[in-house]
Amino acid sequence: MTARKPTLFDLRAGAIEALQLSPRSADLDALREALDQHLGASPEFFRDEALVIDLRRLPEGQRLDVDALADWLTERGLRPLGLLAEAGAAPSTRLPLLHGQERRAAEAAPQPGAAAPAADAEQHGSAPPAASGASTVLVDRPLRSGQRVYSAGDVIVLDAVSHGAEIIAGGNIHVYAALRGRALAGAHGDASARIFCSCLEPELVAIAGVYRTAEQPLPPQVAGKSAQVLLDGETLRFEPLRTR
Repeated sequence: MTARKPTLFDLRAGAIEALQLSPRSADLDALREALDQHLGASPEFFRDEALVIDLRRLPEGQRLDVDALADWLTERGLRPLGLLAEAGAAPSTRLPLLHGQERRAAEAAPQPGAAAPAADAEQHGSAPPAASGASTVLVDRPLRSGQRVYSAGDVIVLDAVSHGAEIIAGGNIHVYAALRGRALAGAHGDASARIFCSCLEPELVAIAGVYRTAEQPLPPQVAGKSAQVLLDGETLRFEPLRTR
């Protein structure tokens, strides 16, 4: 009998976790100044993070110097790895043009509604919507610093999430204990996703790319208390969880 030759590798389509930067202006100087303010507030949160530049929200007719922006982002510790652009609208750049499921999902996404923004100003980006029918991940142990949990659906954590730990979910995040690390819900663009926790003390919370870091104090009615985080227009809203 002839022995089967062992498989040395797998080659298949996959998904990469990455930040998405969606410029809304091709004014490179103004863009860098605005990014400097946002990134400078929490530089360690984004150091060495992979990043995709998404040009699909750039006003029609505007052309951005993508390579110059990528160089500037690299100098600030980020790692630009690709470009998203409408078919036929991609500029000449050294960054690869990304295609596949992520792009097709983004093209099918509904446009953001015109809801009035809440009082708390946040920093934001954008990403395509999560696939329907995604499974829920249940974590029944504490999440320690450096640990990361990802699900295309919801994530439920029954214990504490420590500083330096991270949860990324395409859907909702539920933490039935203290949330002290990073929680990113609606990571594929689901603006209806929410974050629920028994004790809100996060380093960072985000929904559909709209984020808030620990440098911005939480409203007193939710800080260290049971709370939910939801998206209102393009700002985050924090509400107490009423328990009986």
